[in-house]
Amino acid sequence: MRIRTLLIYVTTATAAGGLALTTPTASATTASTSPTVAPGGNFDLSVWSLQEPVGSPGSPTTIPPSRLKGANGFQDAYFYTDTRDGAMTFWAPEKGVTTPNSHYARSELREMNRDGSPANWSLSGTHRLDATLRVVSVTSNVCVGQIHLGTGGSSTKPLLELYYRSSGDIVLGTENSPSGGQTPHPVGHVPVGKTWSYTIGVSGGHTIDLTVNGTTTHYPIPSSFNGYKQYFKAGSYNQSSSDSTTKGARVGFYKLTVSHG
Repeated sequence: MRIRTLLIYVTTATAAGGLALTTPTASATTASTSPTVAPGGNFDLSVWSLQEPVGSPGSPTTIPPSRLKGANGFQDAYFYTDTRDGAMTFWAPEKGVTTPNSHYARSELREMNRDGSPANWSLSGTHRLDATLRVVSVTSNVCVGQIHLGTGGSSTKPLLELYYRSSGDIVLGTENSPSGGQTPHPVGHVPVGKTWSYTIGVSGGHTIDLTVNGTTTHYPIPSSFNGYKQYFKAGSYNQSSSDSTTKGARVGFYKLTVSHG
C-alpha cells in the first residue's frame, strides 16, 4: 500500500530561538485508501492484533491478525473503514470492557510478529511507528500511540504514551520507571478533526525519538527499563470513563507502519 500525504506547515520562532509547534493548514490526502474495503484492505494488519471494548469483564475481546487481514477482513462498530475517506477508524466509548490493569476502554492495535506471536523487541537497535491520523471526536483525552513493556519483569506499564486532549494539545507521557509515575511533555497542538502525523521511535537503546508534524524531540530512557522488551500499540485508548456508551474517543488513521532495524 502506498499512501500519499500532503501537509503544509506553519512554524514560528520561539523566544529561545527554536521552532514552535508546527500545525497543518491542509489535511492529508488519502487517494490510496479505499472507502469500500475493510481496514485490512488498506493497511498491513498482518503485524497487529486488535483489542476491543467488549467481551467479559477484565477480558476484552481480541481479534488476531489472521482475521484482520485483507479487503474482507474483520470490522465492526468499534473498528471499521470510514466510508467517506477510507480512514481506519477506532471507536472507544467511555463505558466498555477494560483490561484488569486499566479503568479505561480501548479499541487499539497491539503489535505482533508475522508468525502470529506477540512482538517483544529489545531496546537496542532502531524501532519506528509512523502514523498519520485525525481525532474525530474526544470527550477529554485519548492515547493514540504507545510503546508498552513486554517481558523482562512484572510491570504492566508503558514506556511511553502519546495523548491527544480535547483542547487540541498533544502530550507525550514518559514513564519514570517500570514501577510507575509519568512525566508529561507538551509536544504540539492540532484542532480536533484536523489531520496530523507522528513518529514514535527508539534509537541506540537509550533514547526516545518523537516527531510530531515534522518537529523532533528526544527523551532519555531510564536505565530501569533496560531489562524489558517492548512493543508498539496504536488506536483509540480512551482516557476517561463513565456510564455513557455514546461519549468517547473516535480516531481515524490514514497511515500506520512499523519498522525495525
